[in-house]
Amino acid sequence: MSYDVLIVGAGAAGMSCALVLGSAKNKPFAIDKKIGIIAHQKTSHLQNALFNNVLGLKQGTLGSDILKQGKAQLKFNYPHVTQIDNEKVSLIEETDQGFKINTNKTSYNSKLVVVAVGYTSLITIKGLEDYIEPHPRANAEKDRIWLNNTDHKVKDNLYVAGTLAGWRSQFSIASGSGAQVATDILTLWNRGKHTKIHDKITV
Repeated sequence: MSYDVLIVGAGAAGMSCALVLGSAKNKPFAIDKKIGIIAHQKTSHLQNALFNNVLGLKQGTLGSDILKQGKAQLKFNYPHVTQIDNEKVSLIEETDQGFKINTNKTSYNSKLVVVAVGYTSLITIKGLEDYIEPHPRANAEKDRIWLNNTDHKVKDNLYVAGTLAGWRSQFSIASGSGAQVATDILTLWNRGKHTKIHDKITV
């Protein structure tokens, strides 16, 4: 299976990235793009989160519910975005056409890859070792990591979003990071013209 962009991880950053990319489906520069997300969420910090301090979220909202609702939201609103469940990425390898992504079940090819997994030092994705460094915004004793990047770009066509991009572990920050990566990709697809996207009320 081949994609134009494959997102690895479906926590706050990965899911936000997928939602923003999905919402561009009717734009001429994105209409034919094949988008996928490997929706592995087991290690997301949202699994144990309780939200009382996020604008727009009802007090007492559980992070685990946000993860479930996010997948349903993506499926309902943007079904053209392929959700790949029950697979974990083991390798991201650069090829002449982009990247080869191996999981515990199969392999995929993608022109662009967005890595949006957690920032623990337990990361097991081969091919990223050269970019791993201590996290610049986490306490050293927690042994957190980031993928060294400039404005979310690790290298050409390889992006990182969320806490692994060097941001703090805050839901709104990680979500915004994923949205930023999505608008960067939309800008790339739109031949460098700065692009943002959102749905609007029709009157």
